[in-house]
Amino acid sequence: MIKSRICQMLGIEYPVIQGGMAWVADASLAAAVSNAGGLGLISSINAGTEAVRAEIRKCKELTNKPFGVNIMLQSPNAGEVAQMIIEEGVRIVTTGAGSPVKYMEAWKAAGIKVIPVVASVALALKMQRAGADAIVAEGAESGGHVGELHTLPLIPQVVDAVDIPVIAAGGIADGRGAAAAFMLGAEGVQVGTRFLVADECNVHPTYKERILKATDISTTVTGKTLGHPVRSLKTPFSREFAKMESDPNTNPEEVLAFGTGSLRKAVQEGDEYGSYMAGECAGLVRKAEPARAIVEDLILSAERVIREFVANNIE
Repeated sequence: MIKSRICQMLGIEYPVIQGGMAWVADASLAAAVSNAGGLGLISSINAGTEAVRAEIRKCKELTNKPFGVNIMLQSPNAGEVAQMIIEEGVRIVTTGAGSPVKYMEAWKAAGIKVIPVVASVALALKMQRAGADAIVAEGAESGGHVGELHTLPLIPQVVDAVDIPVIAAGGIADGRGAAAAFMLGAEGVQVGTRFLVADECNVHPTYKERILKATDISTTVTGKTLGHPVRSLKTPFSREFAKMESDPNTNPEEVLAFGTGSLRKAVQEGDEYGSYMAGECAGLVRKAEPARAIVEDLILSAERVIREFVANNIE
């Protein structure tokens, strides 16, 4: 069985973390992943601080296993959520879109494990110096907001640079991807796109259908010229956004306004003008199944891939 420092640190059976996807990662999905032996995460970008508090309390009713909260630090209520998770006794937090430094002392005093998401070696080192317990190194293959570096070269460089455990993210959807991440030195994997079709995931059926129909060329990145690159499925929305973004006569504020609320439209309404965020690995996601089956397949398949390679190629 694949074990690592991540398992011991977080009190989980398998080194699999479910991505804290905005408007997607709720108590239902988080609890299902945690009950399966991974680490489920609740997103703080849903419907305000009290709504997140309600999801945390619901998750505690659904599981007695560890789970965490993902905080997007640029969100208006980030400070409120940062304090609220202390009040609610959350023990694990992942962060993105900013630095958690100003919250670190309070979180550490409360016994919270802090795991920032980074997209470069420089940021990984900065987070280690700030006291992070582990980091998620996320490549540009991932869905949602992305950086410039890709998973294959990013992970080993981050692993070489820091002493704390590294969790790999970006383009991982099956045991082969997980095995590759472990061989690059990662001690865990974070997976988002595949969990979008988990039975316990409450996204609109249209969202799941689009993921299941995706191919290797189904995603695109928009927002680069605006400083907010986002990977999503190719849809009428993404095509219109790209057209507006490339039009020199269109004001950037107008483009951003067009995109406001687009993820919620996809998740809750299945609107064709919603933003269906997904990673490049969407073409590998071929069936809907329970979260437990996804977690176990990621690790058991990774173990099989590694064993078979050694048996067939190492003398």
